[in-house]
Amino acid sequence: MKNILILGASRGLGDALSRGLPQAGDTAWLVSRGKPQSLMQQDAVNRIWIEADLSSNTTSQQIVAALDGQKLDALVYNVGIWESTAFSDDYDFEEINPVDHERILQVNLLSAIHCIQAVLPNLRQANHAKIILIGSISGVENTGSPEVAYVASKFGVRGIAHALRENLRADGIAVTCMNPGMIATEVPYAAGIDQALAQFNGIQIPVHDVVAIARCILSLSHASCVKEISMPAMADTWA
Repeated sequence: MKNILILGASRGLGDALSRGLPQAGDTAWLVSRGKPQSLMQQDAVNRIWIEADLSSNTTSQQIVAALDGQKLDALVYNVGIWESTAFSDDYDFEEINPVDHERILQVNLLSAIHCIQAVLPNLRQANHAKIILIGSISGVENTGSPEVAYVASKFGVRGIAHALRENLRADGIAVTCMNPGMIATEVPYAAGIDQALAQFNGIQIPVHDVVAIARCILSLSHASCVKEISMPAMADTWA
């Protein structure tokens, strides 16, 4: 039985991770602003909602209080916001409000540092805990993504993973950065992988694939450390 903390757990990939990552007997703390629908799932998983806004500097303290000293076997930071015109022909760096840039960096990057730092005592209680940071293929070299703040934040997530790994090596805590490409979040986890494949024909990655990789990482022995995984969609020739 594992204790898992999932940050960014209410929608899209976060909902999929909340449903597919914990197994019967596990406890999962789900951090999000909106109430996760996965709380209603009947699968012998104890899901606990931590209502919090990851753009707030007080969120890490909220999480620590909710955990109340419990050990954590795994932490998954699945948080990502972007410019309102990102991934479209309307994106124009010069037109983005600096406040939006600051919020993207706060949520995607600084919040990850603050929250992980706050729960290190919980992670150290476990027998070889694991940390998974969800980055993006946009944060990998030579992908051609123009979204400045989003790309900068996802490059930063990779930097957090690499540096954090060295900080926690002596504790036996493995840190992995996963860099998925475009994810078919319009097709929920409960709908099944076949629907996602049929609807997007390989252009977008089913959420089930990302969940499967995350489950694999958590199942590995303490002798292994997966540093980084990049997984673009097969049809994404630019990635």
